[in-house]
Amino acid sequence: MEDKVVLLHFWPSSYGMRVRIALAEKGIKYEEKEENLVEKSSLLLEMNPIHKSIPVLIHNGKPICESLNILQYIDEVWNEKSPLLPSDPYERAQARFWADFIDKKVSGVVVRRLWLSKGEEQEAVKKEFIEGLKTVEGELGDKIYFGGDKFGFVDIALAPVTSWFYTIETCANFSVEAECPKLVSWAKRCLEKESVANSLPNPHKIYADIVLEQKQKYGM
Repeated sequence: MEDKVVLLHFWPSSYGMRVRIALAEKGIKYEEKEENLVEKSSLLLEMNPIHKSIPVLIHNGKPICESLNILQYIDEVWNEKSPLLPSDPYERAQARFWADFIDKKVSGVVVRRLWLSKGEEQEAVKKEFIEGLKTVEGELGDKIYFGGDKFGFVDIALAPVTSWFYTIETCANFSVEAECPKLVSWAKRCLEKESVANSLPNPHKIYADIVLEQKQKYGM
């Protein structure tokens, strides 16, 4: 029986983008269901009753939640093509460590705080964000990808954040490239991959449709 794969996500979510990239890398056919995070669907609430958040991967009716957890699931289930994690246990542990670091220091809540805040608060968040990016850039070093010459788990964890660079640069008045030139070069290499280019939205669309709309709606 053919696998039935459904992805519940919201288009500007960097977490959902991760799953899209991984599915594309593996060549997995799936159905996308766009969620309204204000009025969440009954399917989302049923599939993720604990966090009630996206993304959720539904594989043959069974839900898998949380983006990094989903990436590992995808890699284990569809293991015939394009491994996301290295085979060496130590290297796998390192990849998971850096993906977790990215989650805590340079994505999600940190990015949201950066474009929502102002003044001294924004400057503090910006400093934290840049320090996190520089730490990640140090791990990248002179490698093509975080795993060396192979695009993989850590690249997929971080690449979606780059689609928010335009927004945070505009809102917080700084240049990611000036701060982390090697990381920006890496981001450009990632965008040369079809799996990434087709999974990330236009950065200007994120700014116009999400950030400006929110700012205007709440008079920010």
